[in-house]
Formats: sequence, C-alpha cells, structure tokens
Amino acid sequence: MAETDRMLIDSAMPRFDAIIAEHTVVRADPTTTFQAARRLDFLSVRTPLLTASMWLRGLPTRLLGRPATPPPALVFTEDSAPLPGWLLLGDKPDREIAFGAVGKFWKPAIEWRDVPRAEFRDFAAPGWGKIAANFSVRQYGERTLLSYECRTVTTDPDSRKRFLRYWWLIRPFVGHIMRATLAKIKADAEPAPVR
Repeated sequence: MAETDRMLIDSAMPRFDAIIAEHTVVRADPTTTFQAARRLDFLSVRTPLLTASMWLRGLPTRLLGRPATPPPALVFTEDSAPLPGWLLLGDKPDREIAFGAVGKFWKPAIEWRDVPRAEFRDFAAPGWGKIAANFSVRQYGERTLLSYECRTVTTDPDSRKRFLRYWWLIRPFVGHIMRATLAKIKADAEPAPVR
C-alpha cells in the first residue's frame, strides 16, 4: 500500500484495544461532505440521549464543586484543539481528518494529558489511554460514504482492564453519539429540500 493511501488513523494508532465505526451515505459530493465534517462544532450535535448522557458524565465534576462551563465551540483547527488533551492528528483535504486525545477517561472525573502530535503514536507512559478518531469520505456513486471511526488503546495491563470495563458500559452511548454526529454532518452537507 502506498503511503498516500494509508489512513491517518492507521498511522496514529495501528494497534488498539477497542474500535467502533459508523457510516452514512450523503447526498453531496465528497468535497462538500468533507468540508461539513471539517467545520463541525461538536457542541452542535444534539439528541435527548446525548444531552442526558453528557449531564450524567459531568455529574462527578459538579458534585466535586468544579465548574462545568463548556467552551464556546468544539472545533479542531490546525492551531488548536477544542479541549485539553485533544489534538488534531492530521488532515488529508477532501479525504480524512483525524483527531485524538490522551487521558484517563474511565475515571469519574476525566484526567487529560497534553501530548504533542509528533509524540502521540508512540506515547506509552503507564496509566493512560489514547483515543484516535477520524471522519473520512469516499465517492459512492453520485453520493458520498461518510465514515466516523474511533479507536482506543491503553498503555498498560491495569489501565486496559479498567478501560474495557468502562467500554462495556459506554459503548452503546458512543455509538449513539457517533450516529448523531454523522447525521449532523449529513444535514450540513446535503442541499436543503426544495419546497
């Protein structure tokens, strides 16, 4: 396989403990679909279940008396990531955008760690987990196949055990969030219905 054909997510995380992927077909060309994915504000993704799960996820922080003020927008740019611990892993225009994070996300109050992009793939300090995710687009006839993949790997056996217990519980919610995210990108990319 040519290096140009290799997916960014494969380069960032070739091995993983857990993986989930969702797909949808979009009535738009790959460039338009990719631009909708690239501009996505993750805070604009809304469903009743998502709102409830985010409220529950933030409960430990609120019970500890810490402020839970969300940032004004959750958008990845070349210069910045929307949250501590998160970073843009790469961008192949009109094809794929990959992003990731290092953290202890199985804890009630997530602990994030900032890691430079160049160190993400090989980061292996014990006690941490890494998330790599991407949006990718492919021509699908006259439409576009939009995919969202998320991989997770841990850095030691104890963290893996803790993460896999957590993953068993949250995997259905992660799938729901991913499908809702794809639906938002699809709605942003497709032409408005003619009335």
